Amino acid sequence: MAIQEKLYTVDDVWELSHRPENANRDCYLIDGELVWTMPPGGEHGNLAFEIAYYMRVFLEKHDLGRGTVETGYYPPNDRHTVLGPDVAFISKARAPQPFPKKFVPAMPDLAVEIKSPTDSLQEVRRKAAVYLANGTTLVWIVLPAEKGVDVCRASADSGLNIEFVGRDGNLSGEGVLPGFKLELNLLFPNS
Repeated sequence: MAIQEKLYTVDDVWELSHRPENANRDCYLIDGELVWTMPPGGEHGNLAFEIAYYMRVFLEKHDLGRGTVETGYYPPNDRHTVLGPDVAFISKARAPQPFPKKFVPAMPDLAVEIKSPTDSLQEVRRKAAVYLANGTTLVWIVLPAEKGVDVCRASADSGLNIEFVGRDGNLSGEGVLPGFKLELNLLFPNS
């Protein structure tokens, strides 16, 4: 007789993440598979802070929606997937009203994932594919070691279309955040 592993849900993740014994642990969920991670390090946290800052300044001038950090998002038709992008944007048109106290039952329009030294590129790209397959339009994978960003969009064959932008380039909000531009040398100064 085969033993079936538990498929976790959005509610399980919320409950587990709020237990005292998990105070210094983070997790995400893809297709019912729970993945535990460690809190990010200093470089990671600083990059998230900087990106969120520039996004906030832009959103204060252009009231397009909400920016979030480390917030759980899940596809409304999939109770077995929860991702917590380091930084995200969700448009007014797609943001639930009122904005939830718990996880957001929609995927963000823009998700930013910062690759930690303990992450494999394959893991982070898997998250990007899940975002894009579930309503996200644009994913930025920040690669600190490479001093650049993989800009990910959905491809026609349900895969990832990836464009690398180095420290001398800039990120565009494209149709998601029209007019938003972030020069990467602000994130990766010469040092």
